[in-house]
Amino acid sequence: MVVSGVTAAAAKLIGVGGSSTAAWLVWRGMPDQKFRRDLNGLFRTGDLYRKIIGYKGRVLRSYPSVKRVNIYLDRKEAAFVLPVGLDPAVIVEHAWLFRQVFGQYAEITTAEDARTFVMRVYNGPLTTFDYDAEAVAECVLGMDLPIYVGKSRAGDVTYDMIRNPHLLISGETGGGKSAGLRSVLTTLIRSCGDRLELYCADMKDSEFHVFKGIAREVVTEERDLERTLMFLGREMKRRGSLLAAAEVAHINDLPTDKRPPYIVLAIDEVALIKGVKRIMDGIERISTIGRALGVFLILSMQRPDADVLDGKLKNNLTVRISFRQADAINSRIAIGSDEASAISNDEKGRLVLKFNGLTYVQGPHLTLEAARELLKPYKRAEESKSAPEPAEDPADIIELGVLE
Repeated sequence: MVVSGVTAAAAKLIGVGGSSTAAWLVWRGMPDQKFRRDLNGLFRTGDLYRKIIGYKGRVLRSYPSVKRVNIYLDRKEAAFVLPVGLDPAVIVEHAWLFRQVFGQYAEITTAEDARTFVMRVYNGPLTTFDYDAEAVAECVLGMDLPIYVGKSRAGDVTYDMIRNPHLLISGETGGGKSAGLRSVLTTLIRSCGDRLELYCADMKDSEFHVFKGIAREVVTEERDLERTLMFLGREMKRRGSLLAAAEVAHINDLPTDKRPPYIVLAIDEVALIKGVKRIMDGIERISTIGRALGVFLILSMQRPDADVLDGKLKNNLTVRISFRQADAINSRIAIGSDEASAISNDEKGRLVLKFNGLTYVQGPHLTLEAARELLKPYKRAEESKSAPEPAEDPADIIELGVLE
């Protein structure tokens, strides 16, 4: 009887142990727990830690801690917190590692506290969509100089150029740059009306013909762009005098009846004029002092050029959009990260927005025909336009304003 009782007790223990082991294996194999383990493993594989010198010089490693994991129908999501002292830029620079481990649809976003990151791994790509003028108008309602970028996972992405001046758009052929640039300018024209003066420089003579009769000028030659820049230089001097006389810091602070319209200079393929010093000096000066005077730049290029995107001009382009880039080097020149090189050939219109961090966005598809139709009400007869007068002294382009 005793032996029998011991045998039964042992059997029960084995059964309990087996059940516990099975339960542990089931728990360990649950998607959220596997996701958590994989993320912790990534921190160690990528050496993402803060080194701490402990007692007697012992080196300790403090890794990010995973605070929560959630599984949704369309994505898996994890929030993790960096140890105090670990530079958040390290995580941004290793975005490629997260894609290696979790796939091409892994995206990293930051929180306001500079320590917390959220990684989302989606089941598929962003959905393509056509430009919807009514929906866009509703999204940008109330903005002075609205830029409509597209749709992220969280919804429509917009910002006001008044608060975040100057924009760079880049991306290789076939990635969606042309449609994106067309969409940005169409939104500005339709939203601002008479409050906007648009000047376009189409250095390849292939993109901006749809804006002829709407923009004050659409130029295709270096000498004409130089003339436009000299005109804008004199205009910025005039606006600077207005601000000084009124003792205000921005044209929006002027009385409505004395407030000049916003000016946007859009230049396509700016890399083609990088060797023309007087033109590049003029562009750089606008990027430096244009914001308060209501003069803004939208620059675009297919292949990012390190000679153009260097120094003061690059720093003054506060917002950057990059469609697909051929390699990591081009992506880093454009947005300071490899993200744009991870966009595949079949993801037309997908872009990376550099604005308070990096965000994947799907840009709207806007054809030339659709843009022409949307812009018909804003078209003026060519002969009714008043083109800028040439400057008296070509050296004016070097000055381009008296404000520093």
